Amino acid sequence: MSLSPALLDVLHSKAICFLTTLMPDGSPQISQTWVDTDGEHIVINTVDTHQKTRNIGRDPRVAIGLSDPSAPSRSWAVRGSVVSATTDNAREHIDVLSRKYLGRPYPGWGAADQQRVVLTIKVDRVHEPR
Repeated sequence: MSLSPALLDVLHSKAICFLTTLMPDGSPQISQTWVDTDGEHIVINTVDTHQKTRNIGRDPRVAIGLSDPSAPSRSWAVRGSVVSATTDNAREHIDVLSRKYLGRPYPGWGAADQQRVVLTIKVDRVHEPR
């Protein structure tokens, strides 16, 4: 499924993303995170030890909620699955996201030895604002 121009605009903005994964018992687990896109997929940068990363390793299905920072009542609900989880260039990618959101390189919250992971999400369904 291709991403609409409006959704791409929001993904390129400073929109905050809420990523929902599934716990081992099937219950939802939600995380607030920065978000990116490669133009075809939604891209999230996380840490290998976080609960969402462990959940995705077991079940790649996710749901994502985000809204337009300039008009918060314009929101998107996305369902899809993680098609790639890689550490390749993940450290560089968090700096790209940090520049977008903070205007500077990633400040390194947490331990300096954290292993960053880039999650690439294939979108299966999108609920677009009217």
